[in-house]
Amino acid sequence: MIELLPKVELHCHIEGTFEPELMFSLAERNGIELPYPSVEALHEAYQFKRLQDFLDIYYQGMNVLQTEADFYDLTMAYLERIHKQNVRHTEIFFDPQGHTDRGVGFAVAVNGISNALADGESKYGLSSKLIMCFLRHLDQESAFQTLEQAKQFKHLIAGVGLDSSERDHPPEKFAAVYAAASEQGYLRVAHAGEEGPPAYIETAVDTLKVHRIDHGNSCLENPQLVQRLVERQMPLTVCPLSNTRLCVVDDMKNHPLKTMLDKGLKVTVNSDDPAYFGGYMNENYYAVKEALSLSVSAIGALAQNAIDASFADADRKSALTNELSSYMQSVSG
Repeated sequence: MIELLPKVELHCHIEGTFEPELMFSLAERNGIELPYPSVEALHEAYQFKRLQDFLDIYYQGMNVLQTEADFYDLTMAYLERIHKQNVRHTEIFFDPQGHTDRGVGFAVAVNGISNALADGESKYGLSSKLIMCFLRHLDQESAFQTLEQAKQFKHLIAGVGLDSSERDHPPEKFAAVYAAASEQGYLRVAHAGEEGPPAYIETAVDTLKVHRIDHGNSCLENPQLVQRLVERQMPLTVCPLSNTRLCVVDDMKNHPLKTMLDKGLKVTVNSDDPAYFGGYMNENYYAVKEALSLSVSAIGALAQNAIDASFADADRKSALTNELSSYMQSVSG
């Protein structure tokens, strides 16, 4: 049932969809030499023991993105792939500072990505939202500069997020820039509780005033926090294959997703950085369905949670809900 399940993705970094073949192609186009002798060698390098191992190669891969065409091609390759997996709506992150800090203009990145998203909707009927993330290993002043650069592109960007190295970079470090983003009308999400403690989740909710928590695994360490998240129906954008590849979870059979679902948390399934972590949406759904013996109704609940938690407008949510409901009736009947 996974292949035809209408799906919504809420946690995917567009720079993390960089398949080695495309990376080599763009490197050649831009005259950039990669520190890997072949596509195969780069595939082999996609093995990580912790988040920082991944981030090191992630930022290295960014270097080949130089032009609007590069960002367009990267985004369109992702959209073509998820269209084949029956993803109907996606909300993607991009990291402006990862590009502006190496001399690539904000406009280059946002226009290339946005043009592809527009074409993806007209070509595939795949609706989308764009979320710009602040890099938490940088200071808040840099985040404010990014917020300022984004002003003329506000019509293209739905929200702000917070990603990169979580350890030793608590959410409150960015309280002022999140308050400013809120005043400017941005929706707000933040990575919290992947490698960080439950306190980071609480701060993201209470101080950053987020609408969603990205990851959120560590909430289970604090029963009172779980209850708060359940009462608020705070969405958690969980990324199963990412969690195992980065050793946040030692084995998919021990993944907390089913426990989270059973406790009433509004948990969703997402791919995070699919080129690096071994799978897009279908692969993530298959992984948890098999390892955790999820029922058909549980799969349906995960898919509905993602629709509910999305930033799509009411009409789009209604259409997606109707599509999912029809499909679930066909597989349950």
